[in-house]
Amino acid sequence: MKRSLRSKSLLGVVAAIATATMLSVQIIPASAGDVDFRKAVPGSGKGITIGLIGLSDAIGFGKDVHDSIAREAKKAGAKFIFCDGNLKADLALACAKTFKLKKVQGYLNFNAISDAAAAICKAGPQVPVISIDIEQDPCQTAFMGANNAGAGYVTGKALGDYFKKNFNCEFDAWISLEDYGVGLVNEARMGGYRSGFESVCGAGVIAPKLKKYDAGRLDKSLAVMPDALTTLPGKHHIIVVAINDEGIQGAFSAAKQVGRADDIYAGGQGASASAWCDIKNTPHWIGSTAYFPERYGEIGVPYLLDLIKGKKVPFQLKIKHVAINAGNIDKNFKVTGC
Repeated sequence: MKRSLRSKSLLGVVAAIATATMLSVQIIPASAGDVDFRKAVPGSGKGITIGLIGLSDAIGFGKDVHDSIAREAKKAGAKFIFCDGNLKADLALACAKTFKLKKVQGYLNFNAISDAAAAICKAGPQVPVISIDIEQDPCQTAFMGANNAGAGYVTGKALGDYFKKNFNCEFDAWISLEDYGVGLVNEARMGGYRSGFESVCGAGVIAPKLKKYDAGRLDKSLAVMPDALTTLPGKHHIIVVAINDEGIQGAFSAAKQVGRADDIYAGGQGASASAWCDIKNTPHWIGSTAYFPERYGEIGVPYLLDLIKGKKVPFQLKIKHVAINAGNIDKNFKVTGC
């Protein structure tokens, strides 16, 4: 079986996650592929050129990842070439061609369109590639990023704990703001939410109330949420989950515009700096799973340099996730300006 982020069983993740209250720190225990952050060693990248096909600098998460990789590359002394894929397959393909022309010796690939990965691999230089959060078959040498099903699970469970405590697990609808373009990542994260919630409130309770939208980004969430809420008149306990925090930020903004902000309760993914103040100050933002995008460079850069130098690197380079909420955000991040 091909190595990938396809999980063998969500049951293993479910059984391993410790019981915790909504306001406690929930940590996914160490599992195969979990790695610690490693700051780049000064001089370790001297004479080496590395690249990054970015997700999109217009998205907070993508910008945080870009900045962290640029920082660690500079610290290592490597020449760093950034090319923004901007959520478009043709742009990511052009980035790969540019890397080939500029003789990049290894690159990180955060291309958002998984179906385009094979063409991007073919167009780029035949060098070590570390994919970021989205599979880039067939040329990925290693996969860096989320334990997606487990990450969804912890925030889904936080939502379940909240609804059990406050509403006896009763809710009116489950709105799932997804990103179909990222394939298995979408399925794992969004399915993880549902499994986490149902571990508290009972199997099968979500399906009759589930509404899915291909709207995981800010602009798409802003567009679909008013209509979604219109289909739920008089409903005041609506759960909204998104593949990232931008989707949740859009959901609250749209709900506020139509006077329904108090009707939604949300769970997000990312806990990036651009969402910290919203997580801290939005009463109904129940949780967001931290991916620490501002530290991705502390995995991506040192491991990519290892690969370029011919060293063996584990295929799975997974983040150790933490579920963040208003009660623990200051313990995990230096939040200012809120």
